[in-house]
Amino acid sequence: MKRVVVLDFGAQYAQLIARRVREWGMPAEIVDGQTPLAEIEALTPAALILSGGPQSVLDPDAALPDPALWRSDLPMLGICYGMQLMAHALGGGVERSPVGESGRTRVRLRPSPLFVGLPGEIVAWMSHGDRIERLPPGFMACATTDATHAAAMDDGGRRHAVQFHPEVAETPDGAHIIGNFLARVAGLEPGRAVQDFVAEAVAAVRAAMPAGDAICALSGGVDSAVAAAIVARAVGERLHLVFVDHGLLRAGEAEAVEGAMSEALGLEVTTLRCAERFLAALRGVEDPEVKRKVIGETFIRVFEAQAERIPGVRYLVQGTLYPDVVESGGRRAAVIKSHHNVGGLPGNMRLELVEPLRTLFKDEVRAVGRQLGLDPAIVNRVPFPGPGLAIRVMGEVTPERLRCLRAADAIVREELERVTDPPLWQYFAVLVGTRSVGVVGDQRTYGETVAVRAVTSTDGMTADWARLDHDTLQRLATRITAEVAGVGRVVYDITSKPPGTIEWE
Repeated sequence: MKRVVVLDFGAQYAQLIARRVREWGMPAEIVDGQTPLAEIEALTPAALILSGGPQSVLDPDAALPDPALWRSDLPMLGICYGMQLMAHALGGGVERSPVGESGRTRVRLRPSPLFVGLPGEIVAWMSHGDRIERLPPGFMACATTDATHAAAMDDGGRRHAVQFHPEVAETPDGAHIIGNFLARVAGLEPGRAVQDFVAEAVAAVRAAMPAGDAICALSGGVDSAVAAAIVARAVGERLHLVFVDHGLLRAGEAEAVEGAMSEALGLEVTTLRCAERFLAALRGVEDPEVKRKVIGETFIRVFEAQAERIPGVRYLVQGTLYPDVVESGGRRAAVIKSHHNVGGLPGNMRLELVEPLRTLFKDEVRAVGRQLGLDPAIVNRVPFPGPGLAIRVMGEVTPERLRCLRAADAIVREELERVTDPPLWQYFAVLVGTRSVGVVGDQRTYGETVAVRAVTSTDGMTADWARLDHDTLQRLATRITAEVAGVGRVVYDITSKPPGTIEWE
């Protein structure tokens, strides 16, 4: 079967590239960027896409593809680091850019098969520090920006490259560009749509769990609910739903989760009250990576103890998604933050992991949830991190600081759940760990600072800050400072992802 092979050089977005190819109608497979060409050719590739990555081609230990790759006549698209690899290997010049580009950037287009059907200027997402100073022999620049004369290049044949990221939602014409590469450069035609994910996932779970029971780590969010629904279809009553109230949830959340999950999935939910255990484990911990690892290990130990009470439990089901995996690092991918269910897991686990959603993005999981017939209130729930409020309290997590954040977050949720323009992906409060002087009733105060975060996104891999109107921001600041004891200042976070992440820790 013909497919598009994505060579992964540690990109945050490799799976997103593959997803865009699948959406267009071709199978896609991701392989390590240094895979020998013979192994790549064994996959019967119809085209190759070279991903971005965290390194520079100028680094002594830069991840480089098999040199034989450049002698191949396969259609090839380089993206960001992939473009720099192509230029560097084929005789061009790459250098550190005096002005890096990050975020939305205006790109001026010249005639190219990649840009057929597009206007002369588009907005694209940039995230790089190197630039092409000299094009390889035979190549021409087909796009420019204010910071670089070569934002895209091609050899007039089957090799093309772009400095920006067409795979992310923040490049509105990106899917069109990838489609042009597949159709106009590689000569492909859209094939059959991807087979029903639910049927494939159920079959895969049955194969992975031939015997023994499983515990599902239920959080109340769409990810764990969809994972539980899939595994329940596969193994039925061999699945045991466990909800851990770790004391780091939002106001009223524990009670809401227990009822909603049991009703939605038709299975009994066992709730474990473990707030004191988690808070004790977090005592004195301030570093965000340590927090995530402490929470991840504590979760696992709680589940292992519960598994010992249920005869025959061998597996732990998690709603791990692709963004969790890629941000936690692996291979050459940089560790952005260790998700408690990936990089935060201890190495000596006694349970085997079952993760049916590991290759999906959040919006894909929502689509699967709708296909499974789950309650829309669960499917559309605003994402909430597994480590809970612990990673929204900067510094040490204490009961008093959790109380303060919970109260502020409840106000943010109440005010922003009414916002529909723009549609918000996520919104929450952060206790930033900085105090500032204020005045209330002619008295000096020295209170905590709360940051409000609201973003728009398609899949969580990239995000942009929401342009909330001034009246909404004023209500947030007024209510939080008036209603939450100990808070003296409110700020609004206008950082996109990248360079920031959605969560602060």
